[in-house]
Amino acid sequence: MIFLIILLIIICVALGIFVLIQNPKGGGLMTGGSGSNMFGVQRTGDVLEKGTWVLLTLIVVITLSISTISKNGAGTSGGSKIQEQLDRTPTPSPLNQPAPANTTPPVNQQKPVQ
Repeated sequence: MIFLIILLIIICVALGIFVLIQNPKGGGLMTGGSGSNMFGVQRTGDVLEKGTWVLLTLIVVITLSISTISKNGAGTSGGSKIQEQLDRTPTPSPLNQPAPANTTPPVNQQKPVQ
């Protein structure tokens, strides 16, 4: 599960870079400086757009995978220590039971300070 979280972070950073490279008004790497398609500038926009959709799809798939794994509990390493402690703790007796008759309240056994 840790691997999937690290992979998700890397894909999110890559998606951020892809989005920042693009410019919605035709700027960024999509502008070639001149009106020609020199060095395949028109294809760069297509690659960036398809890459953005692929990364977005990967983010959705990995996020759903992490959610499914964590709900099933398969991603936990050996179970929760808190749950183990709760399982070992004896259950308390009900509160509505009467107290034993021979118990007396504790007496203060400290000596007075002189």
